[in-house]
Amino acid sequence: MATTITRAAPAPPGHGARRHAWRLLAAAALGVPFWFLTAMQMPYGYVREGGYWFVTGDPLVALVALAALARRRRHPLPTALVAVAASAVSVLATGAAFLALTSIAAHRRPVWTGSVMATYLLAAQGAMGLYPVRGEPPSPWLALLLSALSAGIAVAVGLAIGSRRAEVRSLWERAVSAEREQSARAAHARSQERTRIAREMHDVLGHRISRVALHAGVLDHRGDLTPEENRMLVRSILDSSHQALEELRDVLGVLRSEPERPEPPQPSMELIPDLVAEAHAAGLDVTYTGSVRHDPPDPIGRTCYRVAQEGLSNAAKHAAGSRVRITVEGAPGDGLRVTVRNSPAPAPRGTALPSSGYGLLGLTERVTLAGGELHHRPTSDGGHLLTARLPWPDHRGKRA
Repeated sequence: MATTITRAAPAPPGHGARRHAWRLLAAAALGVPFWFLTAMQMPYGYVREGGYWFVTGDPLVALVALAALARRRRHPLPTALVAVAASAVSVLATGAAFLALTSIAAHRRPVWTGSVMATYLLAAQGAMGLYPVRGEPPSPWLALLLSALSAGIAVAVGLAIGSRRAEVRSLWERAVSAEREQSARAAHARSQERTRIAREMHDVLGHRISRVALHAGVLDHRGDLTPEENRMLVRSILDSSHQALEELRDVLGVLRSEPERPEPPQPSMELIPDLVAEAHAAGLDVTYTGSVRHDPPDPIGRTCYRVAQEGLSNAAKHAAGSRVRITVEGAPGDGLRVTVRNSPAPAPRGTALPSSGYGLLGLTERVTLAGGELHHRPTSDGGHLLTARLPWPDHRGKRA
Protein backbone atom coordinates (compact mmCIF):
# COMPACT_ATOMS: atom_id res chain seq x y z
CA MET A 1 0.00 0.00 0.00
CA ALA A 2 1.37 3.40 -0.98
CA THR A 3 1.84 5.90 1.82
CA THR A 4 1.17 9.54 1.13
CA ILE A 5 3.36 11.95 3.05
CA THR A 6 1.86 15.38 3.52
CA ARG A 7 4.23 18.17 4.35
CA ALA A 8 3.01 21.14 6.29
CA ALA A 9 3.12 24.44 4.50
CA PRO A 10 5.86 26.75 5.72
CA ALA A 11 4.69 29.60 7.87
CA PRO A 12 4.74 33.10 6.42
CA PRO A 13 7.61 35.31 7.49
CA GLY A 14 6.83 36.81 10.88
CA HIS A 15 7.93 39.99 12.60
CA GLY A 16 11.61 40.14 13.40
CA ALA A 17 13.04 40.78 16.85
CA ARG A 18 14.11 44.27 15.80
CA ARG A 19 10.59 45.27 14.81
CA HIS A 20 9.21 43.74 18.02
CA ALA A 21 11.66 45.75 20.16
CA TRP A 22 10.84 48.89 18.19
CA ARG A 23 7.16 48.57 19.10
CA LEU A 24 7.94 48.16 22.78
CA LEU A 25 10.16 51.28 22.67
CA ALA A 26 7.39 53.19 20.90
CA ALA A 27 4.91 52.12 23.61
CA ALA A 28 7.34 53.25 26.33
CA ALA A 29 7.88 56.58 24.55
CA LEU A 30 4.13 57.10 24.20
CA GLY A 31 3.69 56.98 27.99
CA VAL A 32 6.43 59.55 28.68
CA PRO A 33 4.39 62.66 27.61
CA PHE A 34 1.48 61.60 29.83
CA TRP A 35 3.87 61.12 32.73
CA PHE A 36 5.40 64.61 32.29
CA LEU A 37 1.95 66.19 31.77
CA THR A 38 0.80 64.64 35.04
CA ALA A 39 3.95 65.90 36.80
CA MET A 40 3.26 69.44 35.59
CA GLN A 41 -0.29 69.35 37.00
CA MET A 42 0.69 67.98 40.39
CA PRO A 43 1.01 70.38 43.41
CA TYR A 44 4.49 71.75 44.17
CA GLY A 45 6.44 69.61 46.62
CA TYR A 46 4.11 66.59 46.24
CA VAL A 47 6.96 64.14 45.70
CA ARG A 48 9.08 65.55 48.57
CA GLU A 49 6.08 65.34 50.90
CA GLY A 50 5.62 61.58 50.38
CA GLY A 51 4.43 61.05 46.81
CA TYR A 52 7.27 58.65 46.08
CA TRP A 53 5.04 56.29 44.07
CA PHE A 54 5.14 58.71 41.13
CA VAL A 55 8.91 58.39 40.68
CA THR A 56 9.40 54.80 41.87
CA GLY A 57 6.29 52.63 41.63
CA ASP A 58 4.84 54.25 38.50
CA PRO A 59 7.91 53.49 36.31
CA LEU A 60 8.29 50.01 37.78
CA VAL A 61 4.70 49.10 36.96
CA ALA A 62 5.21 50.44 33.43
CA LEU A 63 8.28 48.20 33.03
CA VAL A 64 6.26 45.20 34.23
CA ALA A 65 3.56 46.00 31.66
CA LEU A 66 6.15 46.26 28.87
CA ALA A 67 7.76 42.99 30.00
CA ALA A 68 4.34 41.31 29.86
CA LEU A 69 3.78 42.63 26.31
CA ALA A 70 7.04 41.01 25.27
CA ARG A 71 5.23 37.64 25.58
CA ARG A 72 2.00 38.73 23.94
CA ARG A 73 2.43 36.39 20.96
CA ARG A 74 2.26 33.27 23.14
CA HIS A 75 -0.40 34.53 25.53
CA PRO A 76 -2.18 37.42 23.80
CA LEU A 77 -5.27 37.87 26.00
CA PRO A 78 -3.69 37.54 29.51
CA THR A 79 -0.77 39.83 28.68
CA ALA A 80 -3.10 42.42 27.16
CA LEU A 81 -5.30 42.41 30.27
CA VAL A 82 -2.22 42.76 32.54
CA ALA A 83 -0.83 45.68 30.53
CA VAL A 84 -4.18 47.49 30.39
CA ALA A 85 -4.88 46.93 34.09
CA ALA A 86 -1.40 48.28 34.94
CA SER A 87 -2.38 51.65 33.41
CA ALA A 88 -4.85 52.12 36.32
CA VAL A 89 -1.93 52.56 38.75
CA SER A 90 0.73 53.87 36.39
CA VAL A 91 0.49 56.87 34.08
CA LEU A 92 3.70 55.82 32.37
CA ALA A 93 2.00 52.50 31.41
CA THR A 94 -0.50 54.34 29.17
CA GLY A 95 1.58 53.58 26.08
CA ALA A 96 1.77 49.89 27.01
CA ALA A 97 -2.02 49.82 27.43
CA PHE A 98 -2.50 51.43 24.00
CA LEU A 99 -0.16 48.86 22.39
CA ALA A 100 -1.94 46.00 24.21
CA LEU A 101 -5.36 47.10 22.90
CA THR A 102 -3.96 47.53 19.38
CA SER A 103 -2.33 44.10 19.48
CA ILE A 104 -5.44 42.30 20.73
CA ALA A 105 -7.62 44.03 18.10
CA ALA A 106 -5.26 42.75 15.39
CA HIS A 107 -6.40 39.21 16.21
CA ARG A 108 -9.89 40.23 15.03
CA ARG A 109 -11.72 38.39 17.81
CA PRO A 110 -14.64 40.51 19.03
CA VAL A 111 -14.85 38.92 22.51
CA TRP A 112 -11.15 39.49 23.19
CA THR A 113 -11.26 43.04 21.87
CA GLY A 114 -14.40 43.89 23.85
CA SER A 115 -13.03 42.57 27.15
CA VAL A 116 -9.69 44.37 26.80
CA MET A 117 -11.41 47.60 25.68
CA ALA A 118 -13.72 47.54 28.72
CA THR A 119 -10.71 47.01 31.00
CA TYR A 120 -8.94 49.89 29.22
CA LEU A 121 -11.82 52.30 29.86
CA LEU A 122 -12.13 51.28 33.52
CA ALA A 123 -8.38 51.65 34.06
CA ALA A 124 -8.45 55.10 32.48
CA GLN A 125 -11.18 56.21 34.87
CA GLY A 126 -9.23 54.83 37.84
CA ALA A 127 -6.07 56.64 36.75
CA MET A 128 -7.89 60.01 36.82
CA GLY A 129 -7.85 60.09 40.65
CA LEU A 130 -4.47 58.46 41.13
CA TYR A 131 -2.56 61.75 41.64
CA PRO A 132 -3.76 65.14 42.95
CA VAL A 133 -3.83 68.02 40.45
CA ARG A 134 -3.91 71.77 40.78
CA GLY A 135 -7.17 73.42 39.98
CA GLU A 136 -10.46 71.78 39.05
CA PRO A 137 -10.20 68.16 37.86
CA PRO A 138 -11.62 67.44 34.38
CA SER A 139 -15.20 66.29 34.01
CA PRO A 140 -15.64 62.50 34.28
CA TRP A 141 -17.65 62.53 31.05
CA LEU A 142 -14.88 64.37 29.24
CA ALA A 143 -12.34 61.88 30.59
CA LEU A 144 -14.55 58.99 29.47
CA LEU A 145 -14.94 60.55 26.02
CA LEU A 146 -11.18 61.00 25.60
CA SER A 147 -10.55 57.45 26.79
CA ALA A 148 -13.16 56.07 24.39
CA LEU A 149 -11.61 58.09 21.55
CA SER A 150 -8.12 56.72 22.25
CA ALA A 151 -9.53 53.19 22.57
CA GLY A 152 -11.30 53.59 19.22
CA ILE A 153 -8.07 54.73 17.58
CA ALA A 154 -6.20 51.74 19.04
CA VAL A 155 -8.88 49.29 17.87
CA ALA A 156 -8.98 50.82 14.37
CA VAL A 157 -5.21 50.58 14.05
CA GLY A 158 -5.28 46.99 15.31
CA LEU A 159 -8.02 45.97 12.86
CA ALA A 160 -6.03 47.49 9.99
CA ILE A 161 -2.91 45.60 11.06
CA GLY A 162 -4.93 42.39 11.40
CA SER A 163 -6.42 42.80 7.91
CA ARG A 164 -2.97 43.40 6.49
CA ARG A 165 -1.60 40.30 8.20
CA ALA A 166 -4.51 38.21 6.89
CA GLU A 167 -3.87 39.48 3.37
CA VAL A 168 -0.16 38.70 3.62
CA ARG A 169 -0.93 35.21 4.95
CA SER A 170 -3.42 34.64 2.12
CA LEU A 171 -0.85 35.70 -0.47
CA TRP A 172 1.77 33.51 1.17
CA GLU A 173 -0.55 30.49 1.14
CA ARG A 174 -1.35 31.14 -2.51
CA ALA A 175 2.35 31.28 -3.32
CA VAL A 176 2.96 28.01 -1.44
CA SER A 177 -0.02 26.40 -3.20
CA ALA A 178 1.22 27.60 -6.60
CA GLU A 179 4.67 26.21 -5.83
CA ARG A 180 3.17 22.85 -4.89
CA GLU A 181 1.07 22.79 -8.06
CA GLN A 182 4.14 23.63 -10.10
CA SER A 183 6.05 20.78 -8.44
CA ALA A 184 3.15 18.42 -9.08
CA ARG A 185 2.99 19.46 -12.73
CA ALA A 186 6.74 18.97 -13.08
CA ALA A 187 6.52 15.51 -11.49
CA HIS A 188 3.61 14.62 -13.79
CA ALA A 189 5.57 15.82 -16.81
CA ARG A 190 8.56 13.72 -15.75
CA SER A 191 6.30 10.70 -15.31
CA GLN A 192 4.78 11.22 -18.75
CA GLU A 193 8.23 11.57 -20.29
CA ARG A 194 9.39 8.34 -18.64
CA THR A 195 6.26 6.59 -19.94
CA ARG A 196 6.86 7.94 -23.44
CA ILE A 197 10.49 6.80 -23.41
CA ALA A 198 9.48 3.34 -22.14
CA ARG A 199 6.82 3.06 -24.84
CA GLU A 200 9.20 4.09 -27.62
CA MET A 201 11.88 1.73 -26.35
CA HIS A 202 9.39 -1.13 -26.22
CA ASP A 203 8.03 -0.45 -29.70
CA VAL A 204 11.48 -0.10 -31.25
CA LEU A 205 13.40 -2.84 -29.45
CA GLY A 206 10.76 -5.36 -28.42
CA HIS A 207 10.19 -6.76 -31.89
CA ARG A 208 13.87 -6.87 -32.88
CA ILE A 209 15.05 -8.45 -29.63
CA SER A 210 12.24 -11.03 -29.84
CA ARG A 211 13.56 -12.10 -33.24
CA VAL A 212 17.12 -12.34 -31.90
CA ALA A 213 15.99 -14.44 -28.93
CA LEU A 214 13.83 -16.65 -31.16
CA HIS A 215 16.66 -17.40 -33.58
CA ALA A 216 19.08 -18.00 -30.71
CA GLY A 217 16.61 -20.48 -29.23
CA VAL A 218 16.42 -22.33 -32.53
CA LEU A 219 20.20 -22.58 -32.68
CA ASP A 220 20.29 -23.87 -29.12
CA HIS A 221 17.63 -26.57 -29.46
CA ARG A 222 17.94 -27.67 -33.10
CA GLY A 223 20.85 -30.02 -33.70
CA ASP A 224 19.70 -31.19 -37.11
CA LEU A 225 20.25 -27.91 -38.97
CA THR A 226 22.52 -27.82 -41.97
CA PRO A 227 25.52 -25.49 -42.05
CA GLU A 228 23.67 -23.24 -44.50
CA GLU A 229 20.66 -22.98 -42.17
CA ASN A 230 22.97 -22.19 -39.27
CA ARG A 231 24.63 -19.42 -41.28
CA MET A 232 21.20 -17.99 -42.22
CA LEU A 233 20.11 -17.92 -38.57
CA VAL A 234 23.37 -16.31 -37.46
CA ARG A 235 23.09 -13.75 -40.24
CA SER A 236 19.51 -13.00 -39.21
CA ILE A 237 20.61 -12.52 -35.58
CA LEU A 238 23.37 -10.18 -36.71
CA ASP A 239 21.04 -8.14 -38.94
CA SER A 240 18.38 -7.87 -36.25
CA SER A 241 20.98 -6.73 -33.72
CA HIS A 242 22.30 -4.04 -36.08
CA GLN A 243 18.77 -2.86 -36.86
CA ALA A 244 17.93 -2.69 -33.15
CA LEU A 245 21.04 -0.60 -32.49
CA GLU A 246 20.24 1.76 -35.36
CA GLU A 247 16.65 2.22 -34.25
CA LEU A 248 17.75 2.71 -30.64
CA ARG A 249 20.21 5.40 -31.78
CA ASP A 250 17.44 7.16 -33.72
CA VAL A 251 15.04 7.10 -30.78
CA LEU A 252 17.67 8.40 -28.35
CA GLY A 253 18.48 11.20 -30.75
CA VAL A 254 14.85 12.31 -30.79
CA LEU A 255 14.45 11.99 -27.01
CA ARG A 256 17.57 14.12 -26.48
CA SER A 257 16.01 16.82 -28.68
CA GLU A 258 19.08 17.31 -30.82
CA PRO A 259 18.12 20.14 -33.21
CA GLU A 260 20.43 18.95 -35.98
CA ARG A 261 19.04 15.41 -35.84
CA PRO A 262 15.74 15.02 -37.73
CA GLU A 263 13.07 12.74 -36.38
CA PRO A 264 13.17 9.31 -38.06
CA PRO A 265 10.20 8.36 -40.26
CA GLN A 266 7.40 6.71 -38.34
CA PRO A 267 6.02 3.33 -39.47
CA SER A 268 2.64 3.13 -41.19
CA MET A 269 0.12 0.50 -42.16
CA GLU A 270 1.86 0.04 -45.53
CA LEU A 271 4.84 -1.54 -43.73
CA ILE A 272 2.80 -4.39 -42.20
CA PRO A 273 3.69 -6.76 -45.11
CA ASP A 274 7.38 -6.08 -44.40
CA LEU A 275 6.71 -6.88 -40.74
CA VAL A 276 5.09 -10.17 -41.77
CA ALA A 277 8.04 -10.98 -44.05
CA GLU A 278 10.47 -10.45 -41.18
CA ALA A 279 8.35 -12.76 -38.99
CA HIS A 280 8.43 -15.39 -41.74
CA ALA A 281 12.20 -15.13 -41.87
CA ALA A 282 12.26 -15.61 -38.10
CA GLY A 283 10.38 -18.91 -38.45
CA LEU A 284 6.85 -17.80 -37.57
CA ASP A 285 3.86 -19.07 -39.53
CA VAL A 286 2.15 -15.74 -40.29
CA THR A 287 -0.70 -14.96 -42.67
CA TYR A 288 -1.73 -11.41 -43.46
CA THR A 289 -5.07 -10.39 -44.97
CA GLY A 290 -5.79 -6.74 -45.74
CA SER A 291 -9.01 -5.31 -47.11
CA VAL A 292 -8.73 -1.58 -46.57
CA ARG A 293 -10.29 0.92 -48.95
CA HIS A 294 -8.27 4.11 -49.34
CA ASP A 295 -5.34 5.16 -47.17
CA PRO A 296 -6.07 5.95 -43.52
CA PRO A 297 -4.61 9.05 -41.81
CA ASP A 298 -1.03 8.72 -40.60
CA PRO A 299 -1.82 8.49 -36.85
CA ILE A 300 -4.34 5.70 -37.46
CA GLY A 301 -2.01 3.83 -39.82
CA ARG A 302 0.86 4.14 -37.33
CA THR A 303 -1.31 2.79 -34.50
CA CYS A 304 -2.44 -0.08 -36.75
CA TYR A 305 1.20 -0.97 -37.39
CA ARG A 306 1.97 -0.94 -33.65
CA VAL A 307 -0.95 -3.29 -32.93
CA ALA A 308 0.30 -5.78 -35.50
CA GLN A 309 3.87 -5.44 -34.23
CA GLU A 310 2.83 -6.06 -30.62
CA GLY A 311 0.75 -9.08 -31.63
CA LEU A 312 3.67 -10.64 -33.50
CA SER A 313 6.09 -9.90 -30.65
CA ASN A 314 3.78 -11.55 -28.11
CA ALA A 315 3.34 -14.56 -30.37
CA ALA A 316 7.10 -14.94 -30.71
CA LYS A 317 7.59 -14.64 -26.94
CA HIS A 318 4.70 -16.72 -25.62
CA ALA A 319 3.50 -18.91 -28.47
CA ALA A 320 6.55 -19.83 -30.56
CA GLY A 321 5.61 -22.32 -33.28
CA SER A 322 1.96 -21.25 -33.41
CA ARG A 323 0.08 -20.03 -36.48
CA VAL A 324 -0.57 -16.28 -36.51
CA ARG A 325 -3.31 -14.61 -38.55
CA ILE A 326 -3.34 -10.82 -39.03
CA THR A 327 -6.41 -9.18 -40.49
CA VAL A 328 -6.83 -5.49 -41.25
CA GLU A 329 -10.10 -4.20 -42.67
CA GLY A 330 -11.98 -0.95 -42.79
CA ALA A 331 -13.03 2.07 -44.78
CA PRO A 332 -13.56 5.80 -44.22
CA GLY A 333 -16.55 6.31 -41.95
CA ASP A 334 -16.63 2.65 -40.87
CA GLY A 335 -13.45 2.63 -38.80
CA LEU A 336 -10.39 0.42 -38.98
CA ARG A 337 -10.30 -3.01 -37.35
CA VAL A 338 -7.06 -4.89 -36.65
CA THR A 339 -7.11 -8.51 -35.50
CA VAL A 340 -4.12 -10.64 -34.50
CA ARG A 341 -5.04 -14.26 -33.67
CA ASN A 342 -2.60 -17.02 -32.86
CA SER A 343 -3.30 -20.72 -32.45
CA PRO A 344 -2.29 -22.70 -29.37
CA ALA A 345 1.46 -22.96 -28.95
CA PRO A 346 3.12 -26.38 -29.05
CA ALA A 347 4.84 -27.73 -25.97
CA PRO A 348 7.43 -25.18 -24.80
CA ARG A 349 11.07 -25.99 -25.18
CA GLY A 350 13.79 -24.40 -23.11
CA THR A 351 13.43 -21.12 -21.25
CA ALA A 352 10.58 -18.77 -22.11
CA LEU A 353 11.54 -15.41 -23.58
CA PRO A 354 11.51 -12.51 -21.10
CA SER A 355 8.55 -10.14 -21.09
CA SER A 356 8.36 -6.56 -19.80
CA GLY A 357 4.66 -6.81 -18.97
CA TYR A 358 4.02 -3.28 -20.24
CA GLY A 359 3.53 -3.94 -23.95
CA LEU A 360 -0.23 -4.36 -23.94
CA LEU A 361 -0.56 -1.67 -21.28
CA GLY A 362 1.26 0.87 -23.44
CA LEU A 363 -0.61 -0.28 -26.53
CA THR A 364 -3.94 0.18 -24.76
CA GLU A 365 -2.97 3.75 -23.88
CA ARG A 366 -1.85 4.43 -27.45
CA VAL A 367 -5.13 3.11 -28.92
CA THR A 368 -7.19 4.99 -26.33
CA LEU A 369 -5.42 8.25 -27.16
CA ALA A 370 -6.30 7.63 -30.80
CA GLY A 371 -9.97 7.36 -29.80
CA GLY A 372 -10.22 3.59 -30.30
CA GLU A 373 -10.66 0.45 -28.24
CA LEU A 374 -8.31 -2.48 -27.61
CA HIS A 375 -9.34 -5.94 -26.40
CA HIS A 376 -7.27 -9.04 -25.80
CA ARG A 377 -8.32 -12.42 -24.44
CA PRO A 378 -7.53 -16.14 -24.69
CA THR A 379 -9.60 -18.08 -27.21
CA SER A 380 -11.57 -21.24 -26.54
CA ASP A 381 -8.99 -23.42 -28.32
CA GLY A 382 -6.11 -22.17 -26.15
CA GLY A 383 -4.86 -19.47 -28.44
CA HIS A 384 -4.99 -15.71 -28.05
CA LEU A 385 -6.93 -12.92 -29.75
CA LEU A 386 -5.89 -9.25 -29.95
CA THR A 387 -8.41 -6.83 -31.46
CA ALA A 388 -8.22 -3.09 -31.97
CA ARG A 389 -10.89 -0.84 -33.41
CA LEU A 390 -9.78 2.63 -34.50
CA PRO A 391 -11.94 5.54 -35.66
CA TRP A 392 -11.56 6.60 -39.27
CA PRO A 393 -13.46 9.77 -40.22
CA ASP A 394 -14.86 9.97 -43.72
CA HIS A 395 -14.54 12.93 -46.05
CA ARG A 396 -17.54 14.61 -44.39
CA GLY A 397 -15.89 14.37 -40.93
CA LYS A 398 -18.18 11.57 -39.74
CA ARG A 399 -16.59 9.27 -37.16
CA ALA A 400 -17.17 5.59 -36.74
